[in-house]
Amino acid sequence: MMMPIDSIRYVKSFLRAGFMSMDPKTGAVKAYVGGLDYSHFMYDMVTGGRRQVGSTIKPFLYSLAMENGFTPCSMAPNVQQSYRVGNQTWTPRNANRKRYGEMVSLKWGLAQSNNWISAYLMSKLNPQQFVSMLHDFGINNPEIVPSMALCLGPCEVSVAEMVSAYTTFANKGIRSAPMFVSRIEDNEGNVITDFQPRLNEVINAESANRMLVLLKGVVDGGTGGRLRFRYHFTGDIGAKTGTTNRNADAWFMGFTPQLVSGCWVGGEDRDIHFDTMRMGQGATMALPIWAYYMKKVYADPSLPYDESVKFDLPEGYDGCSSGESSANGAEDALDIEEVYE
Repeated sequence: MMMPIDSIRYVKSFLRAGFMSMDPKTGAVKAYVGGLDYSHFMYDMVTGGRRQVGSTIKPFLYSLAMENGFTPCSMAPNVQQSYRVGNQTWTPRNANRKRYGEMVSLKWGLAQSNNWISAYLMSKLNPQQFVSMLHDFGINNPEIVPSMALCLGPCEVSVAEMVSAYTTFANKGIRSAPMFVSRIEDNEGNVITDFQPRLNEVINAESANRMLVLLKGVVDGGTGGRLRFRYHFTGDIGAKTGTTNRNADAWFMGFTPQLVSGCWVGGEDRDIHFDTMRMGQGATMALPIWAYYMKKVYADPSLPYDESVKFDLPEGYDGCSSGESSANGAEDALDIEEVYE
């Protein structure tokens, strides 16, 4: 005989997902999935809920670095370090020791979602400036406080905020706020009011170009590589995966020149999690949803989206003012990703 606790366990075991897709130029929302059947699960995970974002926060940190003179070819020590934070010592961990002890490029660090490189960058920047930049990206959680650990994504952000923030990278540094309604008409077709895109500059065009180089590297040689070798996308894509502690939250943020889309997957409660990172990471749980969506988009001839459209970057551009090639920032795609701790 089933007991009430059995029903609770059954419902709590359901995985939830939130997904949104936007036009980066106008902010027009093109697809929106707030969760399971609303008649039974009346909670919207796109705008109503916030969850820890893990490594998907790292592009915002790298954006601050690009604004402060770093490039994709800037080098950083790939070693575990301890940082003094007030009266305590913080020692971030990483999921692997690949290329440990070497100097590596920032492009490699972001492609591999390396926590030690992010912590190193945070030590060279100002945590308060990082919080201010997060607000510029449209992340409005008032509970975000400046700290060293913020670089690894312990803060809680909604899917809608994240997708809007990532439009910055596909739009030359200009963020587009989500626009759900373009105009209102009366029953005779007369326009009552129009709604215009709401835009704000977050980073300059050069920094945005450098971020494109970095985020393309995630797909072409990093944790988002499954889009190439498993789903066989051939066009320009920038992306970032994210996984939080105990594999409770899986994220994938991906964008093309025409669409920016993001997906979160997790349980209703953070106690619902996967036992292994291999199963619970963003590249396993959230990336396939993005991939299936984009496959459907490109397969529909009635939609104005073309996989052959390229990002607006100068030919041969690598984002490195010194002229040094940034190719050393890419390696074979990983099947695991770091948690934020």
